Amino acid sequence: MKKNLKLFSFLLAVTIGSSTLIACNSGNSSTSNDDDFTLSAMVKLHTPEVPDKRILDILEEKSGVNLDIEFVPATTYVEKVNTAFASGTFPHSIVLDLDLLTQYKQYIKDGQFWEIGPYLDEFENLSKMREDILENTMVDGKVYMLYEGKPLSRQGIIYRQDWADNLGLEAPTNIDEFYEMLRAFTEDDPDGNGLDDTFGLSDRNELTFGAFKTVASWFHTPNNFGIQDGQILPDFMFPEYMDTLDFFRDIHEKGYMNQDFPVTSKNDQRSLFTSGRAGVYVGSMGDVQSFHPNTVANDSNAVLDVHNQVEGPSGEFTTWSLPGYGNVILFPKSSIENEEELRKVLSFYDFLMTPEGANLVYWGIEGEHYEVIDDNKAEVIDSDLYNKEVFPIQTLEIAEEESSGRYEAHFTFEARAKAEELYADNENYLIDDPTIGLESETFLSQSAVLQRIIEDATYQYIIGDIDKEGFQAAIENWLNRGGQDIIDEFTASYKENN
Repeated sequence: MKKNLKLFSFLLAVTIGSSTLIACNSGNSSTSNDDDFTLSAMVKLHTPEVPDKRILDILEEKSGVNLDIEFVPATTYVEKVNTAFASGTFPHSIVLDLDLLTQYKQYIKDGQFWEIGPYLDEFENLSKMREDILENTMVDGKVYMLYEGKPLSRQGIIYRQDWADNLGLEAPTNIDEFYEMLRAFTEDDPDGNGLDDTFGLSDRNELTFGAFKTVASWFHTPNNFGIQDGQILPDFMFPEYMDTLDFFRDIHEKGYMNQDFPVTSKNDQRSLFTSGRAGVYVGSMGDVQSFHPNTVANDSNAVLDVHNQVEGPSGEFTTWSLPGYGNVILFPKSSIENEEELRKVLSFYDFLMTPEGANLVYWGIEGEHYEVIDDNKAEVIDSDLYNKEVFPIQTLEIAEEESSGRYEAHFTFEARAKAEELYADNENYLIDDPTIGLESETFLSQSAVLQRIIEDATYQYIIGDIDKEGFQAAIENWLNRGGQDIIDEFTASYKENN
């Protein structure tokens, strides 16, 4: 069974100002459960302001459940979750991302959260969740969490097609052509203004969802861990990882990417692209939708396109895979006292998996936020209203559109529609993480600290602060401080399961 997932991320120390955590308590809805049950939940907020109560009031009325939802700013969400675990003070449901799930998986194994698997068949809609994705969430072969569905791979390239056209370049089909695009966008005046004011790649301070992991997968680097001679080894012990390091070291040294990428935020990375400084972004291809307005505002001649297949040294294309979900929802026993109360909580999430519930939290109100196209697709009709009232509550969505039956998105922007097609194409070339479903106690307890050793060494190598010997020293440090135990434990688990 698949249970473990580790996505590597680079965590920067930042000073976080005080934030106000705002709860939305809408206990005065016209319809409620017989005993006036109120469900409390904590979710991540990705917008500056909490959403208007209007849609939440409708959600209460339709679901028959009163809601007390705490919207926690994304910048302070990890801190809030850590506090909740330290104090044992939880709402009825709590959302964890993949890194937090790894960090706190031992709490699940210790029995502090409800096992919900035996209850799912009682609910018409929850029982429709994809079995393969649920299997990926399992801990000790049991289902403890609902999942927020994600495509297995959205990774690829967003690039300035007008710049490429100006220089006679096509979308890169292999790593050499990708390198040439970065060089040309830096050295050959792609915008034609006669100034040395552009460069190739805009990257940020994340190894996973920045450019590094995707480019590494083009080099056929394993996804977090790989199998060699019957052993489970971390990706950075494979030669393909070093090939990727050398590639990034070269483009960094030659100025084909932003020099300060280890301290560049996602917003700043996006700005480098949309402002016309950089011509290539490696990440989720769907971001082209949000990139387009600002890019065109800065340059009316700008044309954006997306691309996925970049062949590696073997002449084949490969890309790394997610486990089919992003966030998960857990149900603490400390706040849900008994099975009766658990069923009430699950009934709310069952409603969220109806077409009506899923469309409400994802699209909003028909005729105000969106309109229906061709019976099964929806299109936003008021972006400002949608971003204010709907987008903040999309974190409530669970599963995926194929399970819930919500409307698919209709994209008028050609590059965004193309991105959807390339998501599906990526699924033919995935590199899976072989440790999903395997056990390592040391990984659960020490992986965050140990991975920081490798993350730091990766950045240091790319910017030229250490050489290959220095990177190998970091690997030895990782092994001596518990990494060898991770290898041994995962390998033993692998042999038991194969």
